[in-house]
Amino acid sequence: MNGKSVLGAVAALAFATTAFAAGPHEAPVLDVVNGKLKAVLTDPVLVSAIKAQNAKTVSYSQADIDALDQKWRAEVDAGGGELIDETLQSAASKYLQKVRDDEQGLLTEVFVMDARGLNVGQSDPTSDYWQGDEAKWQKTFGTGGEAVFVDEIEQDESTQMLQSQASFTILDPETGEAIGAATVGVNLDMLDL
Repeated sequence: MNGKSVLGAVAALAFATTAFAAGPHEAPVLDVVNGKLKAVLTDPVLVSAIKAQNAKTVSYSQADIDALDQKWRAEVDAGGGELIDETLQSAASKYLQKVRDDEQGLLTEVFVMDARGLNVGQSDPTSDYWQGDEAKWQKTFGTGGEAVFVDEIEQDESTQMLQSQASFTILDPETGEAIGAATVGVNLDMLDL
């Protein structure tokens, strides 16, 4: 294969990857995130909760993180428990519940994570406590900037609602430093696609 053929093949592959990576839901979801949610999710209640948890979890080992995640998962399976209750009753979670409710069905869930990918607060219980091993944290906090990761479309089995998660870095409004990340579930049935 000569140089021109290699470049042509690389360009074709790049075009194909770009063309199939973006779905018709991405632009409307980005509008929701950039239009309001990024600003709403830098509220002082959330920023202080994330900073406080960062100070606490900075020294956690991977074993500590895994133990918390396992405890959370066991509590989810049991229908609740101390860690879930404590998290859902926090000021940060109460704020996120209000954010979800204020959007009148547009948002299916909202949760924020610390600098390690651990849940700080959430509108609804998540299936796990540690998000640091998932794209929602790695493709946002890991980039440290303005990146928004819009995930694939999923259909909720119980509601039959189409949704997609969008995740982004939360920056400290005072310093511009990345302190955590947020994930929002967006009800695609309420958007013009």
